[in-house]
Amino acid sequence: MEKRSISKIPLLNPSQFDDYIFANWKPRVSGFYDKFHVERIENYKQHLRIPLQPHRRSVYFLIFITKGMATRSKGLTHYDVWPNHVFCLPAGEITALERVDDNTEGFYCHFLPEIFNQSFIRTDIAKDFPFFQFTGEPIVKVAEPERVIKLLEILEREYKRNDNDRFDLIPMYLLTLLSELKHWAQPAQQHTKNAAAFITQRYKNALTEFIYEKKSVQEFSEYLSISPNHLHKCVKATVGKSAHELLEDMRILEAKVLLKQTSMSVAEIAFKIGRFDPSDFSRFFKAKTSMTPRQYRQFEN
Repeated sequence: MEKRSISKIPLLNPSQFDDYIFANWKPRVSGFYDKFHVERIENYKQHLRIPLQPHRRSVYFLIFITKGMATRSKGLTHYDVWPNHVFCLPAGEITALERVDDNTEGFYCHFLPEIFNQSFIRTDIAKDFPFFQFTGEPIVKVAEPERVIKLLEILEREYKRNDNDRFDLIPMYLLTLLSELKHWAQPAQQHTKNAAAFITQRYKNALTEFIYEKKSVQEFSEYLSISPNHLHKCVKATVGKSAHELLEDMRILEAKVLLKQTSMSVAEIAFKIGRFDPSDFSRFFKAKTSMTPRQYRQFEN
């Protein structure tokens, strides 16, 4: 089976997700905005649409919290981001913003990996930094936050200069920041409490990656090399849902993104995510969300 590629997935570029995440407000940006941006969370948090509906972005991004708390998602998993923690997400992953406390402060930064395509920089972001990998643990606990803050402040100053002649400094400082985070990052296995939780996370990752290709719990259990019954027991013990319910949750998540980010018809989406009959899909979607697919498409946060 062919693996999904990011190029085949609808993505929001920075200007598009501004319209998606902010209510009647636009951030002040430099000429670098589409390829690199850094901003203080406290400068824009009051303008956010919260909860922010699931979507995919064309850029890699990270948030570093210095005060307060925010809740973000990567696929089906939600993460509380506390002070001195970084949340990282590669391009093409489904994400949503569930909560930002009133007192939250910190930094938001996004970038295109192409900015590292320079003769004096050798890096492959997706391979070299585990927190930006598809199956990677997105949370990094920072042991020396002052080092991260200093680097983000330098990036912020360079960004505000808006000087094309100095832009080549930005990927160098950013690479230093990511290298610092890599020093503190832990393998994903160390963040799971037990074998059941580890299998459940692998199942969630597989759902995100193969939702358009595999249509049953049996197919996913074969991919994970475990029995459907064992998969069900692990998922039930970890999240209190069945493996089938998680499959349904992933289909709803995909459907929400396609309804919001594409002009595909409801019938096309129904077929894409599960080869549903359109009327069956509409009933399924309403049972899960209390809205029909068309109502969700028209719904504003």
